[in-house]
Amino acid sequence: MREPLLSISEVREFLDNVFPQMRGLMEVEAVGSMSARVRMKIGEAELRPGGTVSGPSMFALADCAFYIATLAMIGRESLTVTTNCSINFMRKPGPVDLIGEARIMKLGRSLSVGEVTVFSEGMEEPVAHATLTYSVPPKKG
Repeated sequence: MREPLLSISEVREFLDNVFPQMRGLMEVEAVGSMSARVRMKIGEAELRPGGTVSGPSMFALADCAFYIATLAMIGRESLTVTTNCSINFMRKPGPVDLIGEARIMKLGRSLSVGEVTVFSEGMEEPVAHATLTYSVPPKKG
């Protein structure tokens, strides 16, 4: 089993430095072997009419959670980027925090492929499911 190169505290520090705009919105709860768990704090800006979390907010959580899972495994590579994402919205989430559980299914030299299941706090069933592919920058030197 491959262990992450970055600890949860190292991932948090890196994100604070590279993506300070995410501070307070996304909270890294766990990183593990080929996985991560991220909480998205839901406020008025993430809601749509009817009191549900917007699709773009759920997409942002899925994208961010998979970035974090990949980052933990490959190290400080800020230029790791999304090359593909497909998301299915399955249930209406309430106006509460969302939790994204990311799992890398294959991590190669140039691509990271996996999935994120999104849950609404307090609900057992997922509200969304995304499959993602990330481009991993080539190793230097």
